[in-house]
Amino acid sequence: MHYRLVNIVALLLVAIMISCLLLPSEAAAAKTPGVSAKAAIVIEASTGKILYSKNSGERKFPASTTKIITLITALEHGNLGDPVTVSEKAAEAEGSSIGLVPGEQLKLEEMLYALMLESGNDAAVAVAEHISGSVESFAALMNDKARLIGALNTNFINPSGLPDPKHYSTAHDLAKITAYGYRHELFAKIVSSRYKSIPSPGKNPVRELYNENKMLRFYDGANGVKTGYTDAAGRCLVSAAKVNNVQLIAVVLDADRMWEDSMSLLDYGFSQVKASVVHSKGDIITAIPVSTGRESSIDLVLTQDIVFAVSDHDKNAFQAIIDTPPAVEAPVAAGQKIGHLRVLYNGKEYDAIDLITAKEVQRKSFFQLLWGTMQSFFAFIVKSFS
Repeated sequence: MHYRLVNIVALLLVAIMISCLLLPSEAAAAKTPGVSAKAAIVIEASTGKILYSKNSGERKFPASTTKIITLITALEHGNLGDPVTVSEKAAEAEGSSIGLVPGEQLKLEEMLYALMLESGNDAAVAVAEHISGSVESFAALMNDKARLIGALNTNFINPSGLPDPKHYSTAHDLAKITAYGYRHELFAKIVSSRYKSIPSPGKNPVRELYNENKMLRFYDGANGVKTGYTDAAGRCLVSAAKVNNVQLIAVVLDADRMWEDSMSLLDYGFSQVKASVVHSKGDIITAIPVSTGRESSIDLVLTQDIVFAVSDHDKNAFQAIIDTPPAVEAPVAAGQKIGHLRVLYNGKEYDAIDLITAKEVQRKSFFQLLWGTMQSFFAFIVKSFS
């Protein structure tokens, strides 16, 4: 592939600086949130930038916020339509439950709603056994995924979050894991759902699941994600909200005022960062040569908006690099993917947006190719004798 530091970088920086000038005047002086949680953090999801942190690297018991990585692991290793059969071990799982019974079957997708909306530990065990054969094997998958995400101060023993001395995470790691989760469309759909009905084997034909996350009802823009509580962990919450194209993740662990802390963190985060739409879907970003084509070049356009979440101290941290082949050969179809635009924050790539052709370019006919070859030959002769 052909890499170019794009000319639009200068335009990006101008747009970002303008965006920063438009940040609310009170943002710079926004009061740092006072939170009751023993550990807390709020990050911007796309870049991972930390907007506030309190003991966010300290190991804590995560309780049922563990189920965030359980959901991610299941989405990446399972088939959503597959039937999941409930074992006796799953049905007898300690803690919160949706009342699964041995031998009952639900689709994996239905189990995942039970897992996240009503924090069913029975559903967590059933999912783990279905995908990996055992809780222990599934926990190994959870840990592998956590490490790949960059959650390096984390270790999981079970898929539910029940206390264990070797089961721990940090506020920062949980924020990283959650930000990764939002790359999955179904993850975002599940964790933002307030209600879901799934089949029931009892007298009632359905189970009605209601999301325990009150942020979905009480905070504008809230779109996830998971509550948690054990005596050892205290009250825990990973919350998220998206406002004006900015996606934030907030984590509070061992909090006396879980809901208030989370709202305060999100309010503070949104006061510190704003979205800057640098280029829109369909904008022409570059053009590349077309060999053997009836036109000598073709424009490449964006398949989605470029949006930077900018704070007042990192306007120079963003960069964009075009990654395309040096040329393409005709024929070229309209809408054909040819390379992408890599978006970087502090030198680290966090997004890659596809570039597609703005129109088709047909291949030259045989006589056009022949005439072109003859022209090139005569031009070479003239140049040689001049």
